[in-house]
Formats: sequence, C-alpha cells, structure tokens
Amino acid sequence: MEKGMLVLGFVAVMVVGVVVVVESSVEGEVSYDGRSLIINGQRKLLFSASIHYPRSTPEMWGSLIGKAKEGGVDVIQTYVFWNLHEPEKGQYDFSGRADIVRFIKEIQAHGLYASLRIGPFIEAEWNYGGLPFWLHDVPGIVYRCDNEPFKVHMQNFTTKIVNMMKSENLYASQGGPIILSQIENEYEMVEHAFHEKGPPYVRWAAQMAVALQTGVPWMMCKQYDAPDPVINTCNGMKCGVSFPGPNSPNKPWLWTENWTTWYRAYGKEPETRSALDIAFQVALFVARNGTFVNYYMYHGGTNFGRTTSAFTTTSYYDDAPLDEYGFIRLPKWGHLKELHEAIKSCSNPILFGTQFTLSLGQQQMGYIYQRNSGECAAFLVNQDDTKSVDVIFHNSSHELGPSSVSILPDCKNVVFNTAKVNVRNNTRLITTGKKFNESEMWQEFKDIIPTFADTSMRSKTLLEHMNTTKDMSDYLWYTFSYQHESSNSKAVLSVRSAGHVLHAFVNGALVGSGNGNHEKVNFTLDNTITLNNGSNNISLLSVTVGLPDSGAFLERKALGLRRVRIHDIQNSKDLSNHRWGYQVGLSGEKLQIYLDHSSSNVQWRNFTSSNNPLTWYKIRFDAPTKNESFGLNLGSMGKGEVWINGQSIGRYWASFLTSQGSPYQTWYHVPRSFLQPKDNLLVILEEQNGSPLGISLDIISTI
Repeated sequence: MEKGMLVLGFVAVMVVGVVVVVESSVEGEVSYDGRSLIINGQRKLLFSASIHYPRSTPEMWGSLIGKAKEGGVDVIQTYVFWNLHEPEKGQYDFSGRADIVRFIKEIQAHGLYASLRIGPFIEAEWNYGGLPFWLHDVPGIVYRCDNEPFKVHMQNFTTKIVNMMKSENLYASQGGPIILSQIENEYEMVEHAFHEKGPPYVRWAAQMAVALQTGVPWMMCKQYDAPDPVINTCNGMKCGVSFPGPNSPNKPWLWTENWTTWYRAYGKEPETRSALDIAFQVALFVARNGTFVNYYMYHGGTNFGRTTSAFTTTSYYDDAPLDEYGFIRLPKWGHLKELHEAIKSCSNPILFGTQFTLSLGQQQMGYIYQRNSGECAAFLVNQDDTKSVDVIFHNSSHELGPSSVSILPDCKNVVFNTAKVNVRNNTRLITTGKKFNESEMWQEFKDIIPTFADTSMRSKTLLEHMNTTKDMSDYLWYTFSYQHESSNSKAVLSVRSAGHVLHAFVNGALVGSGNGNHEKVNFTLDNTITLNNGSNNISLLSVTVGLPDSGAFLERKALGLRRVRIHDIQNSKDLSNHRWGYQVGLSGEKLQIYLDHSSSNVQWRNFTSSNNPLTWYKIRFDAPTKNESFGLNLGSMGKGEVWINGQSIGRYWASFLTSQGSPYQTWYHVPRSFLQPKDNLLVILEEQNGSPLGISLDIISTI
C-alpha cells in the first residue's frame, strides 16, 4: 500500500494504522481487507439501503430499488424471514411477497449489489423475531444457544436459502449481486443469559455459515467476538462515535443498521430522526475508517397481515428516505444523496490513502486521507452539539456548525457540510377519495361469543396464550360457567393478564376491556359486573398484537390470562384453577369470511347503528381509475384487522392514542396491486365499537 507522511505544519499529526491489502484471488469473488470489501479485485466504498421484500409488493420493488439507486445507494440489504417462508415445518412458501429470488434478481437488474441477512433469527420488529412458531413444539429446544434441536433446524433453513441463491447464480462469486451475508443477529445482547451455552453457539454459527462456501464474506452484527473470518459490524444510530472498530485490523468497518428513524409502537411516544443527525454520523463513521454504511430502513413499508411484533404499528419506518407508500421523503432522501456524492468524491484517498488525525480543538478533529500521489481528502468534525466553531485547516478558516462534518475532497474546498440542507422539504398530501358513509352500502355479521358449553378444549388451569393458539390466530377465548347464589347481583371481576388485550363478556354482554402496551405488557382488569342468580357464562377474549421478537429464551415467554377472581359481597373466589373451556380464534376467522368465495358461510345482515363489539363489516366498491397510491382512513374505527379482496392490509388500532391525543396510525396502505377495477371486497373485523361509516379510501401523494 502507499506510504508517506502528510506534512500539515501542525504539532499533532498521527498515523492511525497500516492496512494490509488482500487481493481477491478468484474473478467475481468477494473478499476484504482492513479498509473495505473487495469486489472483483477492487476496494469498494458502499452505501446500502434496507428494503424488506415482504413489507412491500413485487409491483413496488422495481420503483423502490430505482429510487434508492437514484439516491446514491450501491447495495440493497434485506433480512430473510424464516416464518414467512416455512410457516409449517417442511412446508415452504416463496410466492408473491415471499418471492425472495425475484427480489434479488430485481436488485441485479438495477445494477446494484445485495446484502442478505439470513439470521435466521432477525428480530426486525417482525412476529416472533422471524422464528416459525412450530419450533416451540420441538422437544428439548432452546432457541439461539448451543442446543442441538435448534441448531439442526437453523442449519437446515440457512442451508436451504444459501442453496436456493446458488441454484439461481445469485452470489457475486457466480456473477450475481449478493456480496455479503449475515448469520445470527445482535446476539451479543443476549449471549450472557445463556452462560456456557452462548460462546460455543457463536463459534458454531460462524463455522456453519462459512462452510456453506458462498464465495462472499459473512458478518455478525453487534458481535464483537465474531470468529474469523466473520466480520463483526455495528448497529445503532451513533456508530460514527460508538463503534470501537472490528476485532481484527484485517477486517473492514461495516455499519449494518444506521437507523433512519424509530419504528412506532403502541405506548411508545412517536419519535423521528433528522437528516442532519443521520448525515453527521455517516460522515463521522467514514472519516474514522468506515467504508460500508447501511440505512435501516431506507424504505420501511407495511407490516401486512399479522406480521408485526408485539405492539408494533402496521406502518413501519414511515419516516425513512422512502416513505411507506414509496414516495421520496425530503429533505432526508435528498440530503443523503448529496452526502453520498460528496463522500464518493473522496473514494480514492479513503480506499487507498493513509489516514491521519489532527486535533482542531477540544471537540474538533480533522481526519485526513492522503495518497503518495498527493491526492488528499479531509473530514473536519465538530462534535460540540451546542455551538458553531471556527477552525483553521491548511491556512484556511472553516466554520463548523454544531454536530457537523465538512467534507473536503481535495483538502481545500468544502463541497458538503452535514448541517447545511440544500434541498427543499416536501409534505404528504392526503385527498379524500371514495367515501363509504352510506349505511345501505354496508353489511355486518356479529361474531359468536362462545360459552363453556360451546367449547371442546378443556383444562383445569389457565393455559398460556401462544402455546394454545400456535400463532394461528390473535384470539383465544377463555370460558367458564360460574354459579352465583346470592340476591345481590353485583360482583367484581378481576383478571390479571400477561398481555396483550382483554375483552370480558358476562352472559354475552361486554363488561369491560383492558390492554397493556409496548412499555408495559402486563395489566389487570377490574370491573363491576352484574350476575344472574344461578348459572352465568363468563367469556374472556385474550388478544395478542403480534408476538415478542427479542430477548433470551423466547420460547419461555408467556402471554394470556394469569389469574381470574370474582369478588362478591359474600366471598372472593380464585378461579385460576377452575374448569375452563377454550376456543382458538373467532368464528368469522375459522369460516374465512374475509374471502370472497367463503363470505357466504355466514348470514350477513343490513348495517345497524348499534356498533357492537366483535362485529364484521363488509362492503363492495369499484377502484378509482387513476394509477394513484391509496390509504384507507380508519380514524372512525377502534381496533381490528382489514382485508381487501382476501388480502390483509394489517391490524389497526385507531383508538390507541398518543400522549398528544392522536392515533398512532390513521391511514393504512392499500397497494394498488390489491385492487381490481370493479367489485372489490372490503372486510373489517372490529373488536370495539367503531363505526365503518367514517371510513374512506383516500389518495396519498406528496407536494
């Protein structure tokens, strides 16, 4: 590599390190050295964008990838979603939004690289962290540790995905776009919980992955002790400051998740992240030696169906550079595009020069890259977030705003400062489209509230929710018959739940509801109820809002009812070990009345204004003729799920409000591909008492 001392005329000049070049020995193979990934024998400075194929539609993929490329992105990164592809053991699905091969080929068609995060545990605010729930019933299994049953299934799925990519020649070593793969995900955060079962699992996972011989490097994010040759990488918002670097001088600095905003979750106050802060951290990371930065997410998309993790909204990372609908979000997208251009103009010194650092003040630093040829690039950094500072560099004064980096591709002229935005803002415009406000347009079906006598599954204890439903439904009925012998009809029903939502019915009437939230899952419902003298039917509907996606010993986590008591004037009865009857799912679910061909399985009636809980509503409509983006306004509804032509656009919970009194999400993305020109079927399951007359199919655009 090139050597030489850069003479700046300042006192504190230091050579940071020596880089050993490891050339790629095979044409098309991807390797790395201490500076960067090496593709076809060439070092690469790469910007990457996370776009998850199941969180959009195949019809959207090309446009999303094209806009990412236009924004200066070189790589598209995605997780692989195990429970999407193998929902039942040995039964695979790679169709529609699950067509990962088509997605990778779309990336290739746009001339971009791909980064494949196989996991297969992924977290990702995805249901059960991507693990299929059938794993829960494998005898002796303990997830994500040195446990043979788990390792067998993890290896089987990982091997299947790798072999699928190989069969389609999708690895760069075969002429394809995949240049990087990931095994496991942020394991260091839970490794200590597994004690002696943790470190052997890390070594095994690395060895298993490398042995698959993909011809491209493997990485582990947030795993500082990632075994050679696996690269340890950084996740988070501030890797420009916090990352200590790879665990070997022969590995490059890779940033796998630079969070462009925060995902939204019920009970967690909505937050966002500015374009300035993102750009500052990226520039600082590159200045410190980084040559691969991935934006998580670049396009978040939509958690269709029941794919969200616990308490996560259906809309995912809507404030990313490309919003949920695929529109460019300004200034974020434009500011990062300009950042990429500025950094790419420094590529040669960064990739082939020697790095020096220079103190420019108490919280100011210069990072300089210079080649023997004299080619030079500089990053002038102000880490003081309270004030602007003037610094002297190469006999010139430079003003650095708070928390900013100035980029000088020739060590003389500033072409970009992370704190100065040169692109305009844009705004989402929502135009009212098709209103569904005429009662005669709607039909309804009130779901059946089961009693103990209606159930066939029985137990003398409270069953755990997830292990009973097997994630086949959000809903689990806990029912029992209660004998009340008193002239006083009043009593208190007390239910303690481990999450997530509870609707309590006594003799078919709703007597109360309760719920936890993202920050506190457990809750207790205490409601005064009226009992008949004699036999009473108590029906408690436990509801999940996605399954947990993180933490050690995920297979041990429990949801559902933990204790049930009834207090009356005479005594208090703990019914937790009573005789219980169970029903998984709602009647409308079992009969699949959201599908056109099975909608007639129940007797629908004309809409009434009673707005009863647990009611299904349906309506037919013609699609707007223009090729526009649509959001379904569900602000008048409570909580439930929506289907259009049999495809679920996700759960909604419009009645859950932020501290500012507004819903976490009001509009729900309806992909154009879900619609047909005429006679579309819209079906809504409403758990609470929302009114469908306020629903409208609105047009989404930007100005």
